[in-house]
Amino acid sequence: MAIRKVGVVGCGLMGSGIAQVSAQAGFPTTVREVSQPVLDKGLGAIRKFLQGGVDKGKLAAADMEKTLANLKGTTELKDFVECDLVIEAVSEDLTLKRELFGALDGVCRPDAIFASNTSSLSITELSTFTRHPERLIGLHFFNPVPLMKLVEVVKTLGSAPAVVQDASEWCRAIGKTVVTVGDSTGFVVNRLLVPYMLDAIRVYEQGLASRDDIDQAMKLGCGYPMGPLLLGDYVGLDTTYSIARIMFDEFREPRFAPPPLLKRMVLAGRHGRKTGRGFYDWSTNPPS
Repeated sequence: MAIRKVGVVGCGLMGSGIAQVSAQAGFPTTVREVSQPVLDKGLGAIRKFLQGGVDKGKLAAADMEKTLANLKGTTELKDFVECDLVIEAVSEDLTLKRELFGALDGVCRPDAIFASNTSSLSITELSTFTRHPERLIGLHFFNPVPLMKLVEVVKTLGSAPAVVQDASEWCRAIGKTVVTVGDSTGFVVNRLLVPYMLDAIRVYEQGLASRDDIDQAMKLGCGYPMGPLLLGDYVGLDTTYSIARIMFDEFREPRFAPPPLLKRMVLAGRHGRKTGRGFYDWSTNPPS
């Protein structure tokens, strides 16, 4: 396989998950954060997740130790010098990503593959931030990364076919199912999922049905594992709002426009599970 050593920029929710599944599949993986305390928090989350698997009998203790041995934490981009694949999983901020890919250009080999885990930004635009745009693609993982099987491999008009193939093979090697998509805002999953979630909020906003009845209707009527309002709380209502705004700016279609209620909940700090309150109260009466 062309990809042997992997780098991940960002050890937050998504970055730590990507680093974990890479290391768990046997790839030496370096994960970078901006400061040691933030890095320690991310590595601690990986250890906690793996230990939970051991405690439940789903993972051998020896396999946990092998995974951790394959992981290296750093606060320096220069430690990516030997990586064949570097995946960025930082905030959805174009300025931040521009600076990052420019810096990676200065430390990584010219033949290294760059990938972004962005869920909504243009891969084509991101590719203009590097000297080798043909070697930058999208690898869109889903949360929680260790459990979700899908990766959207996003190619641009200028993507080198060998890069798409090598990245797809690596995704399969870490146990993921690959769907290859073109570079269009939202790709496939969010292009279909976000309007569905926004419509659910509109139904609730209009008083057509209660929160619980909306979620129960989609769970039991369509066989979804959870309803759209609960899903919004898990994803983060602020994240959903941000993605919807990006998609509306791109397509200018009403179905992508964030409902007023969503905007007001975000402004009020009701972002869902991570803040303790969204459509559900996670602090005193969390959903079962």
